[in-house]
Amino acid sequence: MAKKKNDLKWDKLDNTANVFPVIAGEGMSNVYRISVTLKEEVDPELLQQALERVLPWFDGFRVRLRKGIFWYYFEENKKPAPRIHEENNYPNQYISPNKNRSYLFRVTYFRCRINLEVFHVLTDGMGGINFLRELTYQYLRLAHPSLMEQVPDTLCSDTSLNREDSFLKHYKKSHARGYKTKRAYQIKGERLDALELGIIHGYMPVSQLKQVCKAAGASVNEYLVAVFIWSVYQECMHGGTDKRPVSVAVPVNLRPYYQSNTTKNFFVMVSAVFEAVEEHYTFEDILKITTDSLRSQITPEHLEALFAYNVSNEKNLMLRMVPLFVKNIAIKSVYQTSALANSTTITNIGNIQVREEYQPYIDKFHAFLSRSKGQDIKGCICSYQGTLVFSFSSVLEDVSVQKRFFQKLAAQGIEVLIETNGVYNEKV
Repeated sequence: MAKKKNDLKWDKLDNTANVFPVIAGEGMSNVYRISVTLKEEVDPELLQQALERVLPWFDGFRVRLRKGIFWYYFEENKKPAPRIHEENNYPNQYISPNKNRSYLFRVTYFRCRINLEVFHVLTDGMGGINFLRELTYQYLRLAHPSLMEQVPDTLCSDTSLNREDSFLKHYKKSHARGYKTKRAYQIKGERLDALELGIIHGYMPVSQLKQVCKAAGASVNEYLVAVFIWSVYQECMHGGTDKRPVSVAVPVNLRPYYQSNTTKNFFVMVSAVFEAVEEHYTFEDILKITTDSLRSQITPEHLEALFAYNVSNEKNLMLRMVPLFVKNIAIKSVYQTSALANSTTITNIGNIQVREEYQPYIDKFHAFLSRSKGQDIKGCICSYQGTLVFSFSSVLEDVSVQKRFFQKLAAQGIEVLIETNGVYNEKV
């Protein structure tokens, strides 16, 4: 693979990314993981070679984080690619800007699995998949030279390298305040040891899930969010009332709405909100509340208003001239309030597709999130080759919400296979 000419010098953070350097730390890493499991064990030397070949093409990953007078910014990282290593710790730990050769992502492996962990300041899930796919393709070409006869040793034509700030490009002035800040119900309990992250994967056939969702008049996203709210209502609220609403933050990918293929962050958050103001809600009640809540927000007009409000602060000339240390105080304060407005986050990475030539070598994909303030349990969805994986990540010892979630799906006739990372082996 020929190396790309290095033309990156420095780059601005996108609107969403500005918050992550301010709030990230050991206890709240803002790191997500996307992993691919092959049908063979990973050769670490070939994986290192693959990373060294692919990285020069990706300006968005070939950076280090710098602190300016008014903003954080990216600077070209000219150091060698970070060293890959066998996974030997819990996932999604903080990536220090001063370690890892100053890169803001890490690549590890374990048996047949390749893990890509990304500090969210770089990109969202779409950008992560973009990079992991090409890394995997390059690895497989090195591991199986016969593939060289089928596919060229270069990036795929459908791999985006676009680094535009789509927030700024599509910004239209708006004065509407985009987000509510009412405090949400918090899922609490005894915590795992420091830095431990418990993972539970639930595998299910997409066809069975879609059949159930269609019969219920809901999308897959709406249905799974409703099942989560139902599980919290049953296990934590015990079917009673509570003054705090269960609020599930759902990231919405903005690219389809604006024909964007940027690999920077380009999403906004909406929230499915359930208020237990009466006794004895059925699952059907909660599903209707969830679908109504999400559908009322996921409209082009509302999504535009959400990101326009965010960008308007960045474009405000007076705010732009405020020194970074003052901005950081303000950002932390706003984040402390807004973070508690949601009980959890459930994000759908979508259906991951790979080129036909590589499919015989790839078994499955996973994705999951790190905890954040007020959200000690989170969910992440992805699918591949007809199987959907719902992955819970949690720092709580109790797994009753997760068990109720999968039991509800199984009760609907969906075949669910459970797998954990070992933290919960004796609990599920």
